[in-house]
Amino acid sequence: MRALLPLLRTSWAWPVGAAAAAAARLPRGASAGPGPRRTMALYRTEERGQPHSPDYRLFFKNVAGHYISPFHDIPLKVDSEENVFNMVVEVPRWTNAKMEIATKEPLNPIKQDVKDGKLRYVANIFPHKGYIWNYGALPQTWEDPHRKDKSTDCCGDNDPIDVCEIGSKVLSRGEVVHVKILGVLALIDQGETDWKLIAINVNDPEASKFHDIEDVKKYKPGYLEATLNWFRFYKIPEGKPENQFAFNGEFKNKAFALEVIKSTHECWKALLMDKCDGGAINCTNVQVCDSPFHCSEEEARSLVESVSFSLNKGSNEEDQVWHFLGK
Repeated sequence: MRALLPLLRTSWAWPVGAAAAAAARLPRGASAGPGPRRTMALYRTEERGQPHSPDYRLFFKNVAGHYISPFHDIPLKVDSEENVFNMVVEVPRWTNAKMEIATKEPLNPIKQDVKDGKLRYVANIFPHKGYIWNYGALPQTWEDPHRKDKSTDCCGDNDPIDVCEIGSKVLSRGEVVHVKILGVLALIDQGETDWKLIAINVNDPEASKFHDIEDVKKYKPGYLEATLNWFRFYKIPEGKPENQFAFNGEFKNKAFALEVIKSTHECWKALLMDKCDGGAINCTNVQVCDSPFHCSEEEARSLVESVSFSLNKGSNEEDQVWHFLGK
């Protein structure tokens, strides 16, 4: 038996070339809002299953109400602007559930990661509570696990590239926000390159101050150091060793980060065109028309409606405890 528990949540994002088409769908007298950064809600989300349960899924729809993949169908860049990108928010700041784009499932909904049959939560390591930024990913990027990065000498981690959004607002899971890139950290996770972009929401009240990684050091002192320590220690409560980093943990600047994004976007294009080994990655998409994995809007709807889930209430979120790490 299946049931639908819809929750519509909006976020601000225009895909490339869609502004005119979306504006045409506005009701008579409606406005997309003043200013270049104020746009109508272009994407919305739909929940299926119960939160804090293994079968919980958050699916994405476009402005026309058709199901899409947040991995493949949301454009990487916002129009032609050099340094403004779409970010899919997976984890709001100060929350603990390890939510992620389900790269191996059709249309790639957001789900909670499961390991050894248990839902995953990040530990609270003093003085932090959960994730210390809004955490998510850039769509249309892929860190190829078969391609060795020249700068880290390690292959990719088989996921879209991660983003740590450092603005003042706590964002919502499933929001698609415009961000500008400030820099990047190269985490080495079990021998794989796991890039962590540092970015800020362009609509943040202080966004105009931030142009590169040095501005984070200037206007948010201690944030980068806290970020480095968070990634270094967050697996220790699970009994794992400290994480390692390329470049001795140095945050690289915007120019370097943009090259990393460009490279991962090229890897994604090869993936969607079936020109490389994607393994178990699901490339089903609705809007990349020349991709061999393209499907119709009707097929996408059928894929979502075929997903089964339990009606049982999900578990409560993991007990909140603080871990104090001593040397």
